[in-house]
Amino acid sequence: MDRVQFSVLFMCCLSFTGYGQDLSLYEKKQFISSNGDPLDYRILFPENYNAKESYPLLLFLHGAGERGEDNEKQLTHGAAMFLEPENREKYPAIVIFPQCPEDKYWIDISIRSQLGGKGDPDFKESIKSPSEELALVNELVESMIETEKVDQDRIYVMGLSMGGFGTFETLARWPEKYAAAVGICGGGNISLTKNYADETAIWITHGAKDDVVPVALSQRLFHALKEQGAEVRYTEFPEANHNAWDPTFSMPELLPWIFSHSKK
Repeated sequence: MDRVQFSVLFMCCLSFTGYGQDLSLYEKKQFISSNGDPLDYRILFPENYNAKESYPLLLFLHGAGERGEDNEKQLTHGAAMFLEPENREKYPAIVIFPQCPEDKYWIDISIRSQLGGKGDPDFKESIKSPSEELALVNELVESMIETEKVDQDRIYVMGLSMGGFGTFETLARWPEKYAAAVGICGGGNISLTKNYADETAIWITHGAKDDVVPVALSQRLFHALKEQGAEVRYTEFPEANHNAWDPTFSMPELLPWIFSHSKK
């Protein structure tokens, strides 16, 4: 398959699921890298943000369907969860949603071989270095650590579809940074799991009926991490298709699990 088909592989629904939440509470920002490259992102600060305290930082990587230049679509899935009053009270955190440009990806891979009749990513292109966009995201996170009151022992990453792949790629490149991660309907380079198996608590979720990203990609990643002794959970939703984020976000233990982890 070519890169056009790769784009289709990761397409997500575009409808907003704000559940009545005011997504404008996520401030619109643009980060400029050390090389002068721009990255649009939205950021949610805790209520009553106190510069004398430190807060967890959560990075959320969207799917391919939310790519663009509007600095809005990346909030389609997941953003409303962090706006729920109970969650804001229980889990005050700095939450950032960067947006990948329309013609870019969080991870540079091609689709060549077949796995069970579905496209299987060939990760050879991603082994040497992260994609330009993911490296830019990492620089944004570093900037947040330097300029905001971030608890460096409680930094988390989660993502869905293309962002699920980006989540595991992020762990592979910067494993010492993240205390916990959630990868939804994605996959990862198994040869790089050794980089973070001992570093980060991981929860993998996927829909059993996913006809966009094969569930086998999450299954084999889970088994590889389990064999290496990682702290890893796997949840497969029997009736879910590619929208595994919906049942994932509905799990009452999701946020308590994420925010309970610390590098200490």
